[in-house]
Amino acid sequence: MNRELNQINVIPLVDVMLVLLVIVLTTATFISTGQIPVDLAKSTEAGDRKDVPVIITLTAEGQLYLNDSAVPENGLRIVLEPHPRESLVVVRADKVTVLERFVQVVDEVRGLGFGQVSLEVVKS
Repeated sequence: MNRELNQINVIPLVDVMLVLLVIVLTTATFISTGQIPVDLAKSTEAGDRKDVPVIITLTAEGQLYLNDSAVPENGLRIVLEPHPRESLVVVRADKVTVLERFVQVVDEVRGLGFGQVSLEVVKS
């Protein structure tokens, strides 16, 4: 019963590689959605932009974030100062956000000279 092995069995290697691929793809989807939990509003028409915008996130509690970093109270002007005024600004507001707070944020951003301000929604 002494049989010599002339070939390498690649089936376990393929199995391990497929498991690793699934793990990488699963974690990549969690990373790309962002760290701040916001339940976005739904829309039937959603635009696709290719440039990298300045992202302002407004949570249900009213907390502001600029590109995943917290903005202090009344500090939006300070954190937006270094960004060029022709940049696209995307506001990600939770769907239960009070409309008045959302309008205040958009007014403040537009008052700083940013002309392209839009709302991020989820296509339904």
